[in-house]
Amino acid sequence: MTTAATPRPTTGAKPSRGAGPTTGAKRSRRPKGLSAHVFLIIAVLISVFPFVWTIVMATNTTRDIYKSPPKLIFGSHLLENIRGVLDTIDFFGSMLNTIVIASVTTVLVLFVDSLAAFAFAKFEFPGRKILFGTLLVFMMLPLQLAVLPQFILMSEVGWVGMLKALVWPALSNAFGIFWLRQYIENGVPDELLDAARIDGAGFFRQYWNIALPMIRPAMSFLAIYAFVGAWNDYVWPLIVLTNPDHVTLQVELAQLNVGHNTDYSMVMAGVLMASLPLVIVFAIFARGFIAGATEGAVQGS
Repeated sequence: MTTAATPRPTTGAKPSRGAGPTTGAKRSRRPKGLSAHVFLIIAVLISVFPFVWTIVMATNTTRDIYKSPPKLIFGSHLLENIRGVLDTIDFFGSMLNTIVIASVTTVLVLFVDSLAAFAFAKFEFPGRKILFGTLLVFMMLPLQLAVLPQFILMSEVGWVGMLKALVWPALSNAFGIFWLRQYIENGVPDELLDAARIDGAGFFRQYWNIALPMIRPAMSFLAIYAFVGAWNDYVWPLIVLTNPDHVTLQVELAQLNVGHNTDYSMVMAGVLMASLPLVIVFAIFARGFIAGATEGAVQGS
């Protein structure tokens, strides 16, 4: 009697307390998960639509674009539109200029910004807080405010019309220094740097042998950011480049959109061709880009 009566409340209580809330929690989580997936699918479709629409316009004629309702399927005029782009502008010459400028700018931005960020994050020197606060203020200012001072500076040093006038102003990337400084401060242990100092390592050796290998995800993120920024820059190259042989791709593509009878299918074909190198760069650095963004978000939280 005793052994039969004792387990009944126990076995009866476990399912009622354990299964009830678990099933309820699963039921309550399903609608939230479903709504999140629906929201993400809609967000992805909205994000991808401009690129898909660009391809649709590049593969059709301008007459098809102006139809009502517009044509939403791919056409067969892509090669014809590409040929029109190559016959109208110096596409490959301007692309070569842009590749050189974007590549050199990206490499120098990574080197200069990581050095500055390492100094701000791990070294004490007079005026460090004031300099970093000034850097944050410059990061919040609109880029248009710097156009006139930069042009005057380039005129004083005689660099107007030269490609290096596009590279050097981009090196002081306030966002890059801020981004890497936050990453180094949380991601590079002080104990490793202290051990390196005991072994006689100086500033540059600590930076090159210890800090740099540990911040590769953040560097990949900044590499894509700097390359895309240099590649898509339009206003500053339009102002400072006076030599037609040094024109960048974005300025050259703008020549397709002049006059009253613009061939928009040809313009979209040029935009599509100009976007392909960015897709390749993103594919190369995508893994580090996602890792850097994720780790930055976790550290920021």
